[in-house]
Amino acid sequence: MFGRKKKNTLLSEHEAETQGAEQPRLAPRSPSEAIKPTLAPPPPPRLRRRRGGMLSLFSGLLTLFVALALAGVFGFTMLEREVTAKGPLQSDKVVLIPRNTGTGEIARILKEEGVIDQPFLFEAYALLNRQRGQLKAGEFQFKAGTSIEDAIDTLVQGKAILHALTVPEGLTSDQIVARLYENEILSGDIAETPREGTLLPDTYKFERGTTRQQIVSTMQAAQRQALNQIWQRRSADLPIKSPQELVILASIVEKETGRADERTRVAGVFINRLMKRMKLQSDPTIVYGLVGGKGTLGRGIMRSEIETATPYNTYVIEGLPPGPIANPGRAALEAVANPSRTKDLYFVADGSGGHAFAETYDQHQRNVTRWRQIEKTKATPDSDNVDRVVDPVTPGQSGAVDDGLSELRGTANAMSTPGIRPVGANGKTGRARGFDASEGTEKDPLKNKTFDLTNPKNVPALKQP
Repeated sequence: MFGRKKKNTLLSEHEAETQGAEQPRLAPRSPSEAIKPTLAPPPPPRLRRRRGGMLSLFSGLLTLFVALALAGVFGFTMLEREVTAKGPLQSDKVVLIPRNTGTGEIARILKEEGVIDQPFLFEAYALLNRQRGQLKAGEFQFKAGTSIEDAIDTLVQGKAILHALTVPEGLTSDQIVARLYENEILSGDIAETPREGTLLPDTYKFERGTTRQQIVSTMQAAQRQALNQIWQRRSADLPIKSPQELVILASIVEKETGRADERTRVAGVFINRLMKRMKLQSDPTIVYGLVGGKGTLGRGIMRSEIETATPYNTYVIEGLPPGPIANPGRAALEAVANPSRTKDLYFVADGSGGHAFAETYDQHQRNVTRWRQIEKTKATPDSDNVDRVVDPVTPGQSGAVDDGLSELRGTANAMSTPGIRPVGANGKTGRARGFDASEGTEKDPLKNKTFDLTNPKNVPALKQP
């Protein structure tokens, strides 16, 4: 048409198949061909780009890091398992770690003592956990089956064994120093014996290796602190002018009675006597004046020793002695700072470990009579008679004073000198009995004319409690 030759649209069979392979048929030629799947076109070719050097290095390092991390986690897990495992120790054991000991040496000691069986593992774990603190020296108790981790915790936290040292009230400084030297756990020497009354009796805890001088310093610091606190809350009307005087009187009270329920009342007796300007007449002051820091005579006090003038003998001197006669405890200091409000001027042993108190001399005589009756019923002398007044018979003499009163205030249970049997007023030999230390002598307060309780001009006004 229009002079142009019509293009032949018919394709040969081969061309049709080729074209059919290239393009999917839109219309199937048969039902079977309709359900026949057709092939998907092939993916486009991948373009391979060349990697840079830094990228390869980073990839390798990352792979190495991951591998090391996995190995570290595995190793740490195994380490934790080993260090928390039960140790070889079969029973509790105490091990001493000397001062200035390194980790390796500590591991060796624990291995020798059977606490651990892997010293290298102990060192490694201690190094990994050094942020917890340094391993400490001391005396430690390891329980049976202690693991490496538990052993390190014990050494890091410093759970050392604490030993106890108990210093009783009423000891002199010399006696306390002697006790410190008897303790084998303490080490070192004491520079000098502390002044009397500067140590606070108490129970002190310490580790092995603590020096004796450290214990002394601790006791001195405790005494200063306690004295300062007690002095601040003392009664305002005491005839005590300084903390030192409080310690002096407290040391006398401490030596006179060991009963807690009597300390304030005994202190009240001495306070009342000071207010009336009466001599204290305390047996322990006689002893201290004779033996000093030794603390005890080991026997009874002789009549001649009562009248021996020493700076501490309160049968001779007026008022308080120049210094303490022992180291009083906190309770005795408290008792003197706040004594009982009584009018008592005398006390004597009541036979039960305590004392009978009296306001007048007549009442005191009746108390003494009762005490004598109790003494007669005893088969053996009382051990408390040591350092108490007695008038032993001198060989070749007879007629020991046996029928006087007991000392005016304190226990006056008499004790005879070893090997000497005193003779009673009836001429028969027997056990010495207590008596008034001053009766029949120039020290007898009833014969003392230096004061007159009925004359207010010579006696200071007594403040009513």
